[in-house]
Amino acid sequence: MSVVALKYTKEKKVGEGTYAEVFVGHNKDDESLIAVKMIKVDKFIDGLDMSAIREVKFLQEMHHPNVVGLLDVFVSEEGNLNLVLEFLPSDLEVIIKDKSLVFSEADVKSWLLMILRGVHHCHRNFILHRDLKPSNLLIAPDGQLKVADFGLGRSMSFLPYEKMTPTVVTRWYRAPELLLGARHYTGAIDIWAIGMIFAEMMLRVPYLAGQSDHEQLDITFKALGTPSPQQWPKMEYLPGYNKSTAFKIRHPAPTRQQMQALFSAASDKALTLLCSMICMDPLKRATTAQALMSPYFSDTPLPSKPNDLPKRH
Repeated sequence: MSVVALKYTKEKKVGEGTYAEVFVGHNKDDESLIAVKMIKVDKFIDGLDMSAIREVKFLQEMHHPNVVGLLDVFVSEEGNLNLVLEFLPSDLEVIIKDKSLVFSEADVKSWLLMILRGVHHCHRNFILHRDLKPSNLLIAPDGQLKVADFGLGRSMSFLPYEKMTPTVVTRWYRAPELLLGARHYTGAIDIWAIGMIFAEMMLRVPYLAGQSDHEQLDITFKALGTPSPQQWPKMEYLPGYNKSTAFKIRHPAPTRQQMQALFSAASDKALTLLCSMICMDPLKRATTAQALMSPYFSDTPLPSKPNDLPKRH
């Protein structure tokens, strides 16, 4: 593939303290638009960063309509690693923030279904995304939503003594176990993030938006109730449990009526699905497979077809 860069678009985080530059370019062979993610190798002291290697590996392994496609990988003359990705002109954050666009329940249902399908494909390939948020959910011209940016992704760990970093996932979408410093976690952290995105699509603003990790945990408990050891067994063994002041005030869990008042346009099945994805105890949280089987998706109205979804012109 012969690639020509057209213009710089943005900077994206690749790994811990590592960033990549993203360009829009075109393939000289057929003039199709592509995205080029350039990872500067000279920023690494001991060779290529593991997060960049993981991203290439994951994208090479996964082929799914709801996961961004990796078209090619090449090294430039300067020695930088370049990932050639399919060009997707918009993302879900842009759509949510555009108040000129009106969403129907069928539209929200369609976007959520595509997110779950993409993340389910990741999880059944034993890959954690670890940075799900609206800006990492890209929209193709035909309306298909695709999970993108695997810079913080990693393989699932099945060994309880293998430690992972808790400083993953953008704060507003970060699960409570991560906020409490969990060093071993599962795909439940991605499900929590999807639940927050689901809530954001219905509210048109971020559901839980803390300005610090401490505030994030505090507003999470205020919104969803402070969990007790009975509701979340072994919570007290998490590193941040005794250090957190968020447990000093016991906030009651919201009633169904209170949740319905906040999500006024949500159906009963939508609230049931949302609550299953934002359960405090990660072991009780729905999996992607369980969420996909929710009667919410088979209830009327049925999900909109991707081509019929609201889009910016």
